[in-house]
Amino acid sequence: MSKPVKQIHLAVHFPGVNNTTVWTDPEAGSQIDFASFAHLARTAERAKFDFLFLAEGLRLREQNGLIYDLDVVGRPDTFTVLSALAAVTDRLGLAGTINSTFNEPYEVARQFASLDHLSAGRAAWNVVTSWDAFTGENFRRGGFLPQDARYQRAREFLAAARVLFDSWRGDEIVADKESGVYLGDPEPGQFGIHTSQFDITGQFNVPRGPQGRPVIFQAGDSEEGREFAAADADAIFTRHGTLEAGKAFYADVKARLPRYGRSPDELKILPGVTFVLGDTEAEAQEKAREIRRQQVSGQTAIRHLEQVWNRDLSAYDPDGPLPEIDPDPGEHTIARGRASVRMNRDPLAVARQYRELAEAKKLSIRDLIIEVGTRQSFIGTPESVATALDEFVQADASDGFILVPHLTPGGLDAFADTVVPILQERGVFRTEYEGTTLRDHLGLAPDIRRTN
Repeated sequence: MSKPVKQIHLAVHFPGVNNTTVWTDPEAGSQIDFASFAHLARTAERAKFDFLFLAEGLRLREQNGLIYDLDVVGRPDTFTVLSALAAVTDRLGLAGTINSTFNEPYEVARQFASLDHLSAGRAAWNVVTSWDAFTGENFRRGGFLPQDARYQRAREFLAAARVLFDSWRGDEIVADKESGVYLGDPEPGQFGIHTSQFDITGQFNVPRGPQGRPVIFQAGDSEEGREFAAADADAIFTRHGTLEAGKAFYADVKARLPRYGRSPDELKILPGVTFVLGDTEAEAQEKAREIRRQQVSGQTAIRHLEQVWNRDLSAYDPDGPLPEIDPDPGEHTIARGRASVRMNRDPLAVARQYRELAEAKKLSIRDLIIEVGTRQSFIGTPESVATALDEFVQADASDGFILVPHLTPGGLDAFADTVVPILQERGVFRTEYEGTTLRDHLGLAPDIRRTN
């Protein structure tokens, strides 16, 4: 029996976090003006995308103890932006990255439950951790957590948030409109959470939203991240450079689900990808090369290499060869703030891989960083890009994609106007929304679990 044709899930990442956006392009707009957010969201909804994904950085970028300007320098609060977008869209899902290291479960659960109500069931939470003390200086707790402790806190944070979401028993609670008193449960919202990270008791004051709980995203490819996603996430935001790498990741994560009593369709795997369109294949390839050169300046290349080498490399020529000196394996990292943990667990091994690649392809520092830092990219005519996207999904290398345009805010326009119609004609992407909530769009069952 032939394998059924899979439907492609599409979402868009608002560009700006990390060196994706080409700010020097004449068509580039503001990353902080609400009109930019609204333009991208309306384009995505016009194209019937599942959701808009908003990343969040809690710090200005720092390295060698100095702020640098390689990435976006500021962004409004995630909940403020997504709540405003809920008012100018009707069906598009609204996914926000919120940190579990420095926030608290009560406030985050309350904000997401509110967003789910305000958007009529379109809220999603990308649960992330934070590794650096430089960010921690912005918060009361300060400092940082090592990787195992960060994921422990994230697991307990999410479990606590779910207790709060479930502390209202949904349909069992009926509001008396005249008195404003909730009937059917003498103490709606009551909770008690006592774990290694949290010791809180109280009453949650937001009823369950239209989705029951917001959709949960996880971003990361580490062993801890994969296990966290298999146990607790509805979708995982990842990155892969090749079809084979995508298939391996897909098979690995899906195989972890049964141990948590979950089926493969309960977790969607959505890599972040870039795209470049042209009237011909050659035009698209040339355009893509120019975009990557604009995204990775010489300064950017040196800063990224420093994060592996753990040394000040400012004296090196970005258009020259890799340093002959090896990385510093010590714990004092170059991007540490006042204290941190290593971003690369085995920098010596990474350096060996970089040197082998640079030697084989005759790459300068800048060329190497462009090579290793490039996301999975779909480059070509609208027809060839549509074909490649479809083949990727049908081969079980993903369930869909989170597109990362290189222009803010109009970078999705051409894709929506040219590639989406081809996918719709082939019957692998919706022509209309069939439901109203983000869970509907993703093909996830409503979360109707109740507390006892």
